Amino acid sequence: MGMKLEKVVPWGRNIGEYRSMFLLDDDDMKKKIAGFGDGPASFNCQASAQGADITSFDPTYSFSAEQFRKRIGEVRDIIISQMRENAENYVWDRIKSVQELEGIRMSAMDMFLDDFERGKAEGRYVCHELPDRLPCDDGTFDIGLSSHFLLMYDQLGYDFHVAAISEMLRVCREVRIFPLCDLDGNSSELADKVIEYFGRSYKTEIVKTDYEFQRGADKLLIIRR
Repeated sequence: MGMKLEKVVPWGRNIGEYRSMFLLDDDDMKKKIAGFGDGPASFNCQASAQGADITSFDPTYSFSAEQFRKRIGEVRDIIISQMRENAENYVWDRIKSVQELEGIRMSAMDMFLDDFERGKAEGRYVCHELPDRLPCDDGTFDIGLSSHFLLMYDQLGYDFHVAAISEMLRVCREVRIFPLCDLDGNSSELADKVIEYFGRSYKTEIVKTDYEFQRGADKLLIIRR
């Protein structure tokens, strides 16, 4: 796919964060779920261990666990330094400090790394880059998830986001996207335009969650076929 490892900034979230961000209740966790852009999150690993049916799609899954581990080591201190410099942009209630955040993120990524090669062999981690066509039939999944990617990056353009979400909706009966803001936590004109587009053909709902770590990043978009 041409992705360069030096451009990847791996930073994984855990199952508790996923369930809070996406409002995944116990019934949801019994459904067939697809994660898009999951990267080194431990959601797949932890949920699969509990018997859930999860498939994660990400272009970085072309790399090996060792390549992931090396890159995490290269960027870890840089990310933590940036977090300290910008600590006022975050809400320190669920997570109390940058030090605690580092521990949570490293724990999630360690679980991912321990599971990655086995998960690839089992078909739980699939190398794929949106908006390319997914290797799945229409309606394969009940729920599709995307966190901290879609609707956050204006530079990718309106057409990219429409095409990516359309492909997700082809294979998923319902799509959940979190959060609804730009990289600085501000409301997004791009998100408004994309939501308006899908609202013409699908049922759309914006829900305020109880998960707000970055200030302004607390809303979830749900699109249902």
